[in-house]
Amino acid sequence: MNSFDDLVISRRKWIDDTLMPWCKSCSRKDLLLAEHEWTDIAGRPSPEMTLWKWAWERFPVISQEALNTINETNSVVVTCQDGRVGEGFPDAQRSQAGLLVLINPEGEVIGPFAIDEILSIELST
Repeated sequence: MNSFDDLVISRRKWIDDTLMPWCKSCSRKDLLLAEHEWTDIAGRPSPEMTLWKWAWERFPVISQEALNTINETNSVVVTCQDGRVGEGFPDAQRSQAGLLVLINPEGEVIGPFAIDEILSIELST
């Protein structure tokens, strides 16, 4: 690297090509470990606006590029690897540290569902 611009480009490439894909595919356990060291790994951005946002992007139904949190506007069906199914609206405030919480139309809390036990998230019909 010959210049500051080269350094910035290299850092951006590492974030785009390594860090973001890692967040989208690793286990909740590894995400929790990374959260504690996030400022050393990723710099200044908060884990909520980067690490967890990128991690939840593995489920596009609850991700929206303009939002730095889980999209709460649509009712979804969550299917877990063990066969559990939950249906309701994602609750971004209660969904912390890789755990997704839903609220059904009756106001009941459904979950939490750990990010690495979720098989799929689809829009409710």
